[in-house]
Amino acid sequence: SSVQLSHGEERGRADRPPLVLLHGLFGSRANLHAVAKALVRGGSGTVLTLDARNHGSSPHSPLMTYEAMSLDVQHLLTRLGITKCILLGHSMGGKTAMTLALQRPELVERLISVDIGPTSAAPVSEFSAYISAMKSVKIPDGLPRSAARQLADHQLRPLVQHLQLRQFLLTNLVEVEGHYAWRVNLDAISHHLVDIMNFPVFHKPYPGPALFLGGSDSPYIRSQDYPEIQRLFPKSDVQYIAGAGHIVHQDKFGEFITAVLNFLPPP
Repeated sequence: SSVQLSHGEERGRADRPPLVLLHGLFGSRANLHAVAKALVRGGSGTVLTLDARNHGSSPHSPLMTYEAMSLDVQHLLTRLGITKCILLGHSMGGKTAMTLALQRPELVERLISVDIGPTSAAPVSEFSAYISAMKSVKIPDGLPRSAARQLADHQLRPLVQHLQLRQFLLTNLVEVEGHYAWRVNLDAISHHLVDIMNFPVFHKPYPGPALFLGGSDSPYIRSQDYPEIQRLFPKSDVQYIAGAGHIVHQDKFGEFITAVLNFLPPP
């Protein structure tokens, strides 16, 4: 059963195919808002940013598989009358985009997977630790937002040492009627971590053009993944952006936008 995804839209050129942007684990469509604006300025078609199930403003569901997340996107495309699009996904969003392209190639004109391949990714234990840290955060009611964020940051620090990662996780801290809570569905994510870190099995390749755009300082697209990328995406190209880590579009924004615009079909 699919959920009705929350989405935003940046109007682009009507004569070019729409782009659909999918964020990574613990993210939201807000992470890709600047990317959407820059792509439209660069002459792309209309850009949609989506909140995945259990993330951002989209509904929660106990199910969190790539097949389910792909179906959510398919249903949104149908609802918006989009018969063909360009899919761009980062990390978990990249795997959702690959799943959709492999399941329904007729819907996807071309595919961009940002810093992730169709293989198993980081160890589950690393993300389990982040979820435990988030679940252990205790914030008294009625605190001003800035103080609540500071307190949460302090409580996360022992288990999440990386400042950029803590700040990213803290974008999920929301105030609901005086209570602070995480807007991501930690239980569903925790239950499906193995699914999220792995990738479903597919036998039939996606025939369209694909770009795997990695960060040179990130371990997520490795040379040992190339045979599987080639098997499932025979018309693919692997590129790395120098000096970028896992969040390529944040680390090297200009170079990222250029690489994406260069991959789009000519007008």
